[in-house]
Amino acid sequence: MNIDILTLFPEMFDSVLGSSMLGKAQDRGIFNVRTLNIRDYTLDKHKKTDDTPYGGGAGMVMSAQPVFDALRAVNAESKRIIYMSPRGRQLDGELAKELALEENLVFLCGHYEGVDQRILDYWKPEEITIGDYILTGGELAAMVVIDAMARFIPDVLGNDESVLEESIYSGLIEYPQYTKPREYEGMGVPEVLTSGDHKKIRLWNFEQACMLTKERRPDLWREFLKGAQELEKAERKIIDKIENSRR
Repeated sequence: MNIDILTLFPEMFDSVLGSSMLGKAQDRGIFNVRTLNIRDYTLDKHKKTDDTPYGGGAGMVMSAQPVFDALRAVNAESKRIIYMSPRGRQLDGELAKELALEENLVFLCGHYEGVDQRILDYWKPEEITIGDYILTGGELAAMVVIDAMARFIPDVLGNDESVLEESIYSGLIEYPQYTKPREYEGMGVPEVLTSGDHKKIRLWNFEQACMLTKERRPDLWREFLKGAQELEKAERKIIDKIENSRR
C-alpha cells in the first residue's frame, strides 16, 4: 500500500507514523507513507494557502489552487481520496478493514474552517470522521484512520489472527489482562489464569468480556446476543447466566 498525505503540517506525522509497529511495517516495506506540504504548491508569493470565506463568517478557508495542484502532484485522479471531515462517514472496524484492501490512498487534511467546496465537488473525496467533535485540523484524525486501517494489512502486527480477536472487532469489550508479578500491592492475579487449563482460561476471558460489554456497552451487547446461538454450548451457558443474574 502507498499512502500520500496532503497537509500543512507534515512534521506532525513523523513521530506517530515512524514509531512502533507502523514504523517497523514501513521499514519492512509493507506499506509506504509520503507526506506533502500543501504550502509548497501555492502560487501565492507570500505562501498563503487560505483566505476569508465569501459571505462572511469566522475563520479562514483553504484555497482551491494549492490543494488542486497538490492532488495532481500525487496523481490522485486514479486513487481513493479521503478527506477528514466532521460531516463524513463514521470510522469503524468495517471501514478500516475496507481501506486496508486499497493499493493507493490519498489523505487530504483540512485546516482552519475547512477547504473550498470546489475541491470536494471536483475531486469527490470520501469524507470520513472519527467522532462527533471538532479538531483543529484533519491531521490527528488521519493518523487515527491510518493506524486503525494498518492493523488489517497482513504482517503489520506479526500475528494477523490477533486483530480479529481484539476488543470491539470480536463483538465484545476486551477482558482484563494481567502480567508479572503474580502479586502487587496486595492485589493478585485471578487463579484461573495461572491454572494452565486453557479451556477454563478461555471461558473466564469470555465471561469477563461479556459482563463488561453488557455493563458498559449495552448497544454492543444487544448486537452480540443476536448471534449467540452460533456459539459453543459452554459459551451460551455463560451468556444465560449473565442474562439471568441481571433480571
